[in-house]
Amino acid sequence: MGKMIKYMILGILNVAFLWVALFLLSSQAYFVFVLLLLGALLANLVFLAPKGYPYRYLLPAAFFMVVMVVYPIVYTVYISVTNYGTGNILHKEQVIAQLEDRYVLEPDAEDYAFQAYRDDRGDLWLLFTDSRGERLLGYRGQLTSLQEQDPLLEQLADFAELTRVDLVRATNELSGQSFAYDHTHELRMRNINSFSVYLQQYSYDRENDALIESETGTIYTPVGGYFQDPDGTRLTPGFRAVVGINNFRRLFGNPQITGPFVRVFIWTIQWALLSVATTFVVGLFLAILLNDPYLRLRKVYRSLLILPYAIPAFISALIWRGLFNTELGVINQILQATIGSSVPWLQDPLWAKVALVILNLWLGFPYMMIICLGALQSIGAEMYEAAVVDGASSWQQFRHITVPLLMVSVAPLLVSSFAFNFNNFSVIYLLTRGRPPIVGAQTPAGHTDILISYTYRLAFESGRGIDYGLASSVTLVIFLITGAITFFNFRFTGALEDVNKNV
Repeated sequence: MGKMIKYMILGILNVAFLWVALFLLSSQAYFVFVLLLLGALLANLVFLAPKGYPYRYLLPAAFFMVVMVVYPIVYTVYISVTNYGTGNILHKEQVIAQLEDRYVLEPDAEDYAFQAYRDDRGDLWLLFTDSRGERLLGYRGQLTSLQEQDPLLEQLADFAELTRVDLVRATNELSGQSFAYDHTHELRMRNINSFSVYLQQYSYDRENDALIESETGTIYTPVGGYFQDPDGTRLTPGFRAVVGINNFRRLFGNPQITGPFVRVFIWTIQWALLSVATTFVVGLFLAILLNDPYLRLRKVYRSLLILPYAIPAFISALIWRGLFNTELGVINQILQATIGSSVPWLQDPLWAKVALVILNLWLGFPYMMIICLGALQSIGAEMYEAAVVDGASSWQQFRHITVPLLMVSVAPLLVSSFAFNFNNFSVIYLLTRGRPPIVGAQTPAGHTDILISYTYRLAFESGRGIDYGLASSVTLVIFLITGAITFFNFRFTGALEDVNKNV
């Protein structure tokens, strides 16, 4: 019974695999198709072969690791070496099909008057008549020449003929109708009164991998993701193509891209350092105060000071955005009433950065306060008592006892906090959206953008269109930097463990 259930579940999974595989093939997602095929084969081997039994428990974890970690990394690397973006969204075959579907009105083409009929199933039948009185019947993309008293004419009499009003209502449907006139021509709607003969503008020569313009004979060959003629004229849209390290060359070689990127990178480092430093200093200061056993109502203070951490960050960010509003914000109203001037919080580059640090301090100090409070309570009171006996001042106790022992527990979290703030997209985007913009930048870079928000805006907010290739290149740079921070974290944590053993 158990084997029967196992085989039934495996059969259902195989059917699902097959359905998804057919969908991927139709979408030309060949790489994902290969991964799915390998995964399906592995699943069948593990669950059917007796030797695969020990691997059954590893398979789900391995599957999700490949889907959630390995595949996104590989796909990002692939996109970073392509021209994927606005103008180059489609695959090559899709672009060829789109260009081959372009038709131009044949010079001196004769107009065909038409009558439209709708049968019982709702299909359109079109009766065309030229200037000589010859008739053609159009149905489902095909044309049929009609003779006098043709049986098809009698069949049309049984259908409902569309009136002028009906024709106007069905304009979109009629404009989508096309009928094969000959090998390179089609009969298409010219206006509400007539159809005309249109010539296929481009035809694809698969043997030579080239598009040929029908009217002039110009040959367009694929160059850098576009079909291009010998004079350099490109046909649009383009298609996805591998461009090698071109995106990295643009990132590090084009001054209009490199300059803003370097400024964004420097601010990202400054932002992460300021975020960690301000939240840690304030959190440690409050933790020391709240760790005093003689402080009255300290439980109440702890509860109140944790509130910013308990409120969702996006709500706090939106509230602070309102507070920092230059014209209507409460902060500027207070400043105007007290010192007689206001601050352009979100318009000036410097003040926008200050506003971000203040917001992140509000969001981050409770976390630092909690971990510092826990670390302080783990330090034995006898160490301070011995220091007092030896004549150590409060500052000496803090410097030689509190800080070393505190850093054993807190330093790895500080490094992790640096990595988190390095990619803290939500605070940046919700408060300033990376603005104000950097003047002269070729990419959508702002003075308060960090690398992750800059990448997002490259991909989705560029005024020149989306640029997934360049955005993926920046993503890989972020990945390498974050990986270096993680490596440093492990090394630093190991060094602190050695220090802890010697204390």
